[in-house]
Amino acid sequence: MLDGPRLSPRSGGPATSLVVLLHGYGADGRDLIDLGDYWAPLLPNTAFISPHAPEPLAIAPVGRQWFGYTERNDRERWVGVQSAQRALDSFLDAELARLNLPGSRLALVGFSQGTMMALHVGLRRKVAPAGIVGFSGIHVLPPEGATAAFAEEITARPPVLLIHGDLDQVIPPMALPRAVESLQQQGVVVRAHLSNGLAHGIDGTGLSLAGTFLTEVLA
Repeated sequence: MLDGPRLSPRSGGPATSLVVLLHGYGADGRDLIDLGDYWAPLLPNTAFISPHAPEPLAIAPVGRQWFGYTERNDRERWVGVQSAQRALDSFLDAELARLNLPGSRLALVGFSQGTMMALHVGLRRKVAPAGIVGFSGIHVLPPEGATAAFAEEITARPPVLLIHGDLDQVIPPMALPRAVESLQQQGVVVRAHLSNGLAHGIDGTGLSLAGTFLTEVLA
């Protein structure tokens, strides 16, 4: 079972919503949990958790990965998100049950590989999450020829906010319009923002946009 650092609601009362923060390749849950502190004044009744990915990083003695990389191509990513789907899905169910919350009170926030997982799992939940935020990521699509089966997998269409840096050299900025197009083709309402001068990371503008989005969808 996945686990990671948690933040209780700033209000001190029971949680009325849950934000799950999904870190990138080579990091761990501690990498994003501070986002909860940043957004807590906007979401005083929200609990935050940032789980450690299920696998130790294959190329270094520290860090975690949702799935491993060898070639960093589309097929590898597709196999990867599928392999990690069950662990994350089970974790989300367990956290919602622990807090006695329905699935509609869940929001997912991902960075890089965590965005790939947030989109893949979030669109396949039995109950649609309230929303998904993706920083510097990719909407992972199946290999050519499997598009019909892919469409049948989509069971949830929460609103999505995608944010990317125009100087990102890890995941090219073109991933942003491609994700917008592929999500819209599945009937998902998407907002997108390209941050000027930002490499592979999260800036103040992105944090503010995400905070506003989360406040709206979890109102």
